[in-house]
Amino acid sequence: MKEEKKQTRVKADSPHRIVNIHRSNLTPRDALEESAQHKNSRSTKTMNGRRPGRKRNAEEGVDVAAKTPVKTPGTGRGRSNSAEGGKRSESALVPNFGSRRNTNTNKREYSLEDFPLLANTMEVQESKNKGKKPKNGFHGSVKIIPLGGLDQIGMNITAIETEDTLIIVDCGLAFPSGDMLGIDLVIPDISYIKSKIHKMKGFVITHGHEDHIGALPYVLQQINVPIYATKLTLALIQKKLVENGMDKLVKMKTMKYGQSVSFGDIKVEFVKTNHSIQDAASLAITTPAGVLVHTGDFKVDYTPVFGDQIDLQRFAELGKNGVLAMMSDSTNAEKPGFTMSERSVGRTFDLIFAEHQNSRIIVATFASNVDRVQQIINTAVKYKRKVVVEGRSMVNVISVASELEYVHIPEGTLIDIENLKDYPDEQTVLITTGSQGESMAALSRMASGMHRKVHIGPNDVVVMSSHPIPGNELAVDRVINELYKLRAKVIMQDTHVSGHACAEDLKLLYSLVKPKYAIPFHGEFHHRRAAALIAQSVGVEKDQCLMIDNGDVLEFTTDGEETTYSIKEKVQAGGVFVDGLGIGDVGNIVIRDRQNLSQNGIIVVALTLERYSGNLMAGPDLISRGFVYVRESEDLMEEARLTVQNVVDDCLQSRMNDWGKIKNLIKDSLADFLWKKIKRNPVILPVIMEV
Repeated sequence: MKEEKKQTRVKADSPHRIVNIHRSNLTPRDALEESAQHKNSRSTKTMNGRRPGRKRNAEEGVDVAAKTPVKTPGTGRGRSNSAEGGKRSESALVPNFGSRRNTNTNKREYSLEDFPLLANTMEVQESKNKGKKPKNGFHGSVKIIPLGGLDQIGMNITAIETEDTLIIVDCGLAFPSGDMLGIDLVIPDISYIKSKIHKMKGFVITHGHEDHIGALPYVLQQINVPIYATKLTLALIQKKLVENGMDKLVKMKTMKYGQSVSFGDIKVEFVKTNHSIQDAASLAITTPAGVLVHTGDFKVDYTPVFGDQIDLQRFAELGKNGVLAMMSDSTNAEKPGFTMSERSVGRTFDLIFAEHQNSRIIVATFASNVDRVQQIINTAVKYKRKVVVEGRSMVNVISVASELEYVHIPEGTLIDIENLKDYPDEQTVLITTGSQGESMAALSRMASGMHRKVHIGPNDVVVMSSHPIPGNELAVDRVINELYKLRAKVIMQDTHVSGHACAEDLKLLYSLVKPKYAIPFHGEFHHRRAAALIAQSVGVEKDQCLMIDNGDVLEFTTDGEETTYSIKEKVQAGGVFVDGLGIGDVGNIVIRDRQNLSQNGIIVVALTLERYSGNLMAGPDLISRGFVYVRESEDLMEEARLTVQNVVDDCLQSRMNDWGKIKNLIKDSLADFLWKKIKRNPVILPVIMEV
């Protein structure tokens, strides 16, 4: 007789708490602690996030092996120097990226009791057969609702919804465009998710890039449900949550390739893919209407630096069993051929190191490209160079990857930047951030002479191991120009390969999966259009290549024999601006005012009126910022002041005592004068003080 499988059920006393994050002084930790405290104050209790009396679905829940704690990845810890009487050794200055064997006995472990905000129980079951067929006889409907990531680069987030269940695939951020003045980040508008919070079961993450995980610390303030992702992806998310004091308040579950997690009537399987970061996954999502494949960001790499190849066999099995729709990466769809293997960059590094054995080498790349970093380290070891890692995000990612043994760094290879001066140039290599021209990144500070430890000179070879993200071209060019001015050598040829599928990669995957419907994702409209044409070239009907937009509700319905789709509604979607600690308190009107101020400047008109008589006591005085240089435009400013004086005199003579009308007349008259005089339209701000 088979032994009955033991399970641990997790219950929560309250449904999800929506926290108002428009309070600029509310930190992520404050928000979640407020949510936790609210649980005990509710007068009406619910069970497992459901209303009393509602029939419980036996498939919902997290099935975790009995007595098995939930482990969350940590980061490396520095070693104590107490044996040396507190003296700081050279090794203590080197960032601790761990080792091949984790000897840290203080690694944190969380049990299920550490997560009081669980809204539902979920079932996690490891697939015993990676090629197990999905169930037949589909009957029902599913909605696919992209809330970001379409017709843009970044902010990827998609809702998958059935009658009883809602899950979110990815939760990324976007970086602001040049006209979003003062904005730090853009995160998705999750108004729709909050309106369906009673259905919300969890976040399922494809990989650890910022455009797929970066918004989680903000969104989790409002919707705290479990996160499911692969090992490295979850470790990077954990790092973010630790920085925000949220790590003990969010439940996370590490998923393996071939493993499935059930959310009521939705089941999600993680499928191995290749990308420019390790542990990337595609998702096979079984729903009442059929199987959906979400590729995530991927490419076909037959010779990956670390780990296995993309699991093309599993994709073929899914295609054989029948796939309703595939949501595919479209970023490189316009580029012909296959995407080159990451190993090809390693050969380029070898040539560069061999040719410049008497120079210091500085390599700028994406912090998240762990395979790229590993190849740089391998080449440095081969040519007997010490390695310096510079840039906060680079240090963080390598720390996490090294602890998880995704990066292997021989002992004695790393040195701290403080010790860089102790080694000759030909014995060092720097791995740094700043490949996208970010103004405060390490490479930009080196190029501008602002870096305190690294000074660029004629003996430096700078390798730009990335391509500019659309919109960053000018910033990258600026950094390169500054490097050339310092007489450094800059190498950009054959130093980067993409992590996204080119045309032939997409053809291969579409041919294997054979979806009935193609839904190009992840890219601008022209990228997605190219992906749709590729799908058509391998057999997908033209009218079944669906070019939906952010906010569209695409619904598939099947009665067991025939499947139909419809796009009948559109929900609120778009970006929410993050400015400092404020989230969502800056909108289009504020951005427009900032744009006007930046383009035309401002003139403040100040005058003082006697409260009862209305007589002019002082002014009008004009104060200009960003409009003209006052010392060189005294005549213009005096004419402007007289224009305002005439308006004020007319108002006072007519005994006008409505200060609002007086301000509007001042603004209109001064604007007309300045436009006629110099064709400029500054922001005019009248200020009337009463005494």
